[in-house]
Amino acid sequence: MSKTSKKKVRRARTIPHEKLYAKWRREPEFQKAQAELADEFALVAELIRARMKAGLTQAELAERMQSTQPAVARLEGAGRIPSTRTLQRYARATGHKLCIKLVPA
Repeated sequence: MSKTSKKKVRRARTIPHEKLYAKWRREPEFQKAQAELADEFALVAELIRARMKAGLTQAELAERMQSTQPAVARLEGAGRIPSTRTLQRYARATGHKLCIKLVPA
């Protein structure tokens, strides 16, 4: 008779996003990084808001811009600041007008 060994299945523990964010929010380095990226995140949020308001998917928007869906995804992701020409194309494709404004800090 052979003994069958029963392996214990080890389950990964997950931490809810909200708990992680609450913990990170208290760390000075996180606060500094978040502040430095605030303008970039605001731009990305505005782009996504315009696309959603127009009722377009990334693929549909890409077609209107004569671009590709991955290119639109990169625009809507943080990490790069698009040129004003690209922002104008994005705005037109979503039925918006680009308006750049400087406001007091």
